[in-house]
Amino acid sequence: MKNFKQLAKNVINIEQQAIAELLQYIDDSFEHACQLMFNCKGRVIVIGMGKSGHIGGKIAATLASTGTPAFFVHPGEASHGDLGMITKDDVVLTISNSGETGEVLAIIPVIKRIGAKLIAMTGNTTSTLAKLADTHVCIKVSTEACPLGLAPTSSTTATLVMGDALAVALLNARDFTADDFALSHPGGSLGKRLLLCLKDIMHQGERLPVVHEQALIKEALVEMSLKGLGMTAIVNDNKELVGLFTDGDLRRILDERIDIHQDIISSVMTTSPTVAQSNMLAAQALNIMEDKKINGLIIVNEKQQPIGAMNMHDLLSSGVL
Repeated sequence: MKNFKQLAKNVINIEQQAIAELLQYIDDSFEHACQLMFNCKGRVIVIGMGKSGHIGGKIAATLASTGTPAFFVHPGEASHGDLGMITKDDVVLTISNSGETGEVLAIIPVIKRIGAKLIAMTGNTTSTLAKLADTHVCIKVSTEACPLGLAPTSSTTATLVMGDALAVALLNARDFTADDFALSHPGGSLGKRLLLCLKDIMHQGERLPVVHEQALIKEALVEMSLKGLGMTAIVNDNKELVGLFTDGDLRRILDERIDIHQDIISSVMTTSPTVAQSNMLAAQALNIMEDKKINGLIIVNEKQQPIGAMNMHDLLSSGVL
């Protein structure tokens, strides 16, 4: 019976070695490629055939989401009209492990005529594609993980890693920020974590639990039950926040022989509670709540008047948590 675990470990070891070998190719040619893409006034067009095409699609997507506008063009489709997508202001990144892929080489003369800069990413520094390019990024590997040496394995992994190296180098050079990243990911959980503010998810108006500091404890409990957030804000005559009462506080006072029908809420409330502003990012609020081990926050305005409230359930339902 085959030892599948050992076979899998062999693959990982070979591909790890292939990645390690890439370090020698982070050279002046790599830097030149980065400079061409950094100075590009148009788009980075990624082109590749077969497995290189699949990897190229991912590289284009990574570039686009990290501050370098890019898209993938299939070389076969390029020969039948899609070359019209390429302009003289673009940089074309061609991927071919051999550097001799016919479908890619067939469109190089047109790319040259258009005037776009050409970067070749191949495993052969003396290949036709490498010689025709303005700069060449080497992705040569010593061994494929496929025991037959036929299926692209180590070579495609190395290509993907080199593409990531280009994308991240450019990201840093552009001072690309988390906010920039969120703008291209508004629909996913990453975008929600980076863009969603408390004003977008907080309970406000009639849904905001709030009682006066002279209210009886039982009145505060009724307010908490009606609003369903497990807490209530407590305000003074100027509607300024003076305290907070939570389910946790309720459990605490049950051991203190407090009369909920006679005692007022200010006698048992938590003073100086943690608060937030409405423009605070939800992800930042999550960090505060986790750090202080609290389940909710009161949102106040510049006059320290409560205008909203939210809890962990709100973060969960909004996709932030």
